[in-house]
Amino acid sequence: MNIRDYLLAELNREVERSRAALEQVPENKSDWKPHEKSMAFGYLANMVATIPMWITMQITQPELDVAPKDGGKFQMKPLNKSAEYIEALEKAAAGARDAFNKTSDDHLKTNWQLKAGGNVVMEAPRYEMIQDSLLHLAHHRGQMTVYLRLMGAKVPAIYGPSADDKSFG
Repeated sequence: MNIRDYLLAELNREVERSRAALEQVPENKSDWKPHEKSMAFGYLANMVATIPMWITMQITQPELDVAPKDGGKFQMKPLNKSAEYIEALEKAAAGARDAFNKTSDDHLKTNWQLKAGGNVVMEAPRYEMIQDSLLHLAHHRGQMTVYLRLMGAKVPAIYGPSADDKSFG
């Protein structure tokens, strides 16, 4: 199996797992936090829904500056309902799948840069950055399931059974 197909298969598995978690999002809890230092639930769920967009950028752009000197920044669209998060996930995943289908292993071996204020903060081959994005997605989805539990919502089976879902998701 080549790198592209391997990463695409990983993306598809993580999207399904993320959909299962996003299906449990309760309404009107966007501002909820388990602790004052924690990120708000809505922001966290939005990241879970949109991280596949990072993969699209890692394939199609040479770099991303998360804090450009001109002050422009990416703004997340506020979402509130489970269906809105799932729609955002589907859109982000479709873009990533399309980018994978148009790229090659040779391109995935070229370097990609993450910048802040014009300074390179991370540089590695695209395939490594994509793998890190998939791990980042799994990490934040894990956080999100803890939030779901603390809010009294159901926690889906992700890698195996949960107290709420005895299947091997």
